[in-house]
Amino acid sequence: MAAKNLPMRDALRRALMEEMERDENVFVMGQEVGVWQGTHRVTQGFLEKFGERRVRDTPISEMAIAGAAVGAAMAGLRPVAEMMTINFAFLALDAMINHAAKIHYMFNGQFKVPAVFRAASGWGNQATATHSHTPEVIWAHFPGMYVATPATAGDAYGMLKTAIRNDNPILFSESIGLYPRPGQVPDDPDYMLPIGKADVKREGKHVTLVTYARGLEWCTAAAKELEKDGVQCEIVDMRWLRPLDTATVFESFKKTNRAVIVEESLPFYSFGSEIAAQIQEHCFDYMDAPVKRVSALDVPVPYSHDLELMCFPNAQKVVEAVKSIL
Repeated sequence: MAAKNLPMRDALRRALMEEMERDENVFVMGQEVGVWQGTHRVTQGFLEKFGERRVRDTPISEMAIAGAAVGAAMAGLRPVAEMMTINFAFLALDAMINHAAKIHYMFNGQFKVPAVFRAASGWGNQATATHSHTPEVIWAHFPGMYVATPATAGDAYGMLKTAIRNDNPILFSESIGLYPRPGQVPDDPDYMLPIGKADVKREGKHVTLVTYARGLEWCTAAAKELEKDGVQCEIVDMRWLRPLDTATVFESFKKTNRAVIVEESLPFYSFGSEIAAQIQEHCFDYMDAPVKRVSALDVPVPYSHDLELMCFPNAQKVVEAVKSIL
């Protein structure tokens, strides 16, 4: 299959544009998606191409954005609602969790909500405590809401296409730090990746690194460093936090007997906590060492750049965690 090398933001733009060309029921809405062409430039050129009917600039109200998207989806459209950053999506939790995630169940299947809520996630460069969250796991907590967390440009392309065509509400989390990262993107307008399926990004036999989104960068760098000492890391990129592909994690763990879970998010009540519990419950007889976790520190993110960097995971922290269980 032919492929092009594109930054993740361009891969997302291409996927979204192709889906809007394919299906006239798909439209984008959100703060500054039209005239300003998107805060992160994913919707650059969309207003000119599709017009105001399908590229809707909204008020600065995340609850209004999410609420309107839910109503449009129930009426038969396929909205792609952009939240400038995931930090502001907290204001839309009622529409997303109490309505989007539950309507299909509460109306006994008579309604569906095929809405995609795109949100930029993760820490920014000195964006401070209120703008530096990686809280996708909050949405993944609730049944009825799917949560996508791509780590590469190619995955972002295939996962966004799948999300738009799916009939369930989906939080599509895009790591701010990954927008400029280039990757191979298939040159196929029908390229889609399955929902709820993890991907083994690197084969290994000594330890399993379980991660998602930006954590893949840290795990890949750590694996290359550890390889110098003869340690072979297997990297499982979850890609989706809901549905959660524990089968791929278990298969890898039963081969390596050790695991380190790497996430950009906070340590308590977290993705790492869930994966560690699942491994302990289902793979206890295969465990040769305690499951280790590498996450952000349990503090609000400081403004100081040096302190900010100290708060978050990095490749060296992953290397140290791996060495501690070998």
